[in-house]
Formats: sequence, structure tokens, C-alpha cells
Amino acid sequence: QLTLVESGGGLVQPGDSLRLSCAASGDALSFYGVGWFRQSPGNDREFVGAISPDGAKTYEVDSVKGRFTISRDNGRDTVYLQMNSLKPEDTATYYCAARWFNLGYYYTPRRTDEYTYWGQGTQVTVSS
Repeated sequence: QLTLVESGGGLVQPGDSLRLSCAASGDALSFYGVGWFRQSPGNDREFVGAISPDGAKTYEVDSVKGRFTISRDNGRDTVYLQMNSLKPEDTATYYCAARWFNLGYYYTPRRTDEYTYWGQGTQVTVSS
């Protein structure tokens, strides 16, 4: 049973940076593709991006492309979301999620129902 814990959220000003971490326990994260989602009050959970189990493939949605970068350290069982040039519209609770993949196979899951394991979320607030 994989357990995910996000950390690194906080209150920042527009233009600032934050790095979120998603730490896994209970299984080796190297078997899992990991996605990042965010949700603000009154809105559906929104896909932000994802990374393949080996880290070779990443995907970010257009609204964050060029500002957000996803990476991972399988030796530390941790995935990161580096967020630069933050905007007020990035304010949300950020969640990481994981899905197991057979070795050598990967596609980019973008829907919440494509992921099996979820963290509890970390709040990011961008405000002046």
C-alpha cells in the first residue's frame, strides 16, 4: 500500500517560487507514474502535470508550462513540483497522485480516476 505525503506549500507573493514535495512510503515509487493536481474552492480538481516512473517523460498543462517543472528522485521515493513565477490564479490545494505501471509501459494519465493513490494535499496561496 503506497502512502503519499505532500509538503512545501505556503503563502507567497506573485512572482515568487515554491517547491512542493511528494514523499512516498510503503512501496518503491519507481514503479509508479505520479501526477500533480490542484483544486480551489468551488472548482473541480484540475490536472497540472505528470511524470513517468523513470522520470524520462514529463508533461505540464499549458497554463503552467514554462513556469512549473516536475522531477523525481527515486532513490528518495520523492517527486517534486517546482513552481516559479507564481500567480494569484495558482492559489489552490495541490495534490500528488500515483498509478502503478508495468515496466517499460507509460502513458500520461490526466483524469483523477486514473490514479490509485492520493496524498492529503498542501495549500499554496499566492497573494500580495
